[in-house]
Amino acid sequence: MNKEFLNVIVADDDENTLTFFKNIFKELKISTKVQCFNNGKDLMKYLHNADAFIPEIVFIKYDIPGKDSMECIEEIKSDLKFNNMVTAIYGDQISETEIEDIFVKGANICMRKPDTYEGFKKILAEVIAINWQYHTSGLNKENFILKL
Repeated sequence: MNKEFLNVIVADDDENTLTFFKNIFKELKISTKVQCFNNGKDLMKYLHNADAFIPEIVFIKYDIPGKDSMECIEEIKSDLKFNNMVTAIYGDQISETEIEDIFVKGANICMRKPDTYEGFKKILAEVIAINWQYHTSGLNKENFILKL
């Protein structure tokens, strides 16, 4: 892995949220390269492309259109080429039952999206920092789970 930056994918149908992600990643101390998709179908089509660059982390909106986040997680977890990719599901309103289902399906991170930009920035900074540590130290991502 290139240790100079993290490759990140964000899948969300809200352009404002995608802009928040991009702006927050620019402000972080850890460099990131970000790709964005507006639905789950395009995300999975890209990831299954033979030429796709597999990111270190993918953020998927819980209620994304096209192919929902749970279908995306199931596809990702069933393909060995994604073993080193960390998956994060996020949303405005996610119930405890839904959070449990998210982890059972195999996501590594589940986060409720904060109402403020600063709150969002704080959570994303924490997720990226932890992810950076996992990737630079060679820790086992198989047992990496985080609820924010």
